[in-house]
Amino acid sequence: MGVLPNVSMATPPWNQRFFATTRGQIILLLRRADQTVEELAQAQQLTDNAVRAHLATLERDGLVEQQGMRRGGGKPAFVYTLTAAAERLFPKAYEPVLNQLLDVLGDERSPAELEEMLDTTGRRLAGAVPTGDLAARLRVAIETLNTLGGLADLQETEMAYQIDGQRCPLGALIREHPQMCRVAQSLVSQLAATPVEEHCARGSGEMPHCRFIIAKAE
Repeated sequence: MGVLPNVSMATPPWNQRFFATTRGQIILLLRRADQTVEELAQAQQLTDNAVRAHLATLERDGLVEQQGMRRGGGKPAFVYTLTAAAERLFPKAYEPVLNQLLDVLGDERSPAELEEMLDTTGRRLAGAVPTGDLAARLRVAIETLNTLGGLADLQETEMAYQIDGQRCPLGALIREHPQMCRVAQSLVSQLAATPVEEHCARGSGEMPHCRFIIAKAE
């Protein structure tokens, strides 16, 4: 394999500070192709030992891993590759694609049809109803929201439970498509196995965050 050119002048606009560092440059090189220490060292004009030190840190952080060995004319060398976690450093097209999809659905479907589609999406994301009492099921709902990128906790009053999320997992879409709150509401309702009232905050002057009220059985 030939040595890839130095990519320092092609740093993407996202995560610029990290990708301007040597470790960031190594990540960019490995995203193009799996490489050995020697190949990375030549591309970055570093010593092999310096590259090994950076790779050790990236391995510790779960961004890089060894994957087999490459045999050439000389001594076999370990090949390094990116992990799935490293791919999360790079932007995805999900947000603009979903925004456009919701625009199209809004144009081609009635509000009732769109609401039913969002309900179905939330239920499918939730999956099966967990076991346990209402509080236990709500804790599963919170774990699910947080796994999707939320930051929610559970409050309890005499008459109801309340889920407050400081970060909305769908926050990037909510301002243009507030009906997306229906997905999270349906998810929580499915896992709680009971109706859920949605009181999410999505005003123009604040960060969208979730709030769901679940009444206790009388």
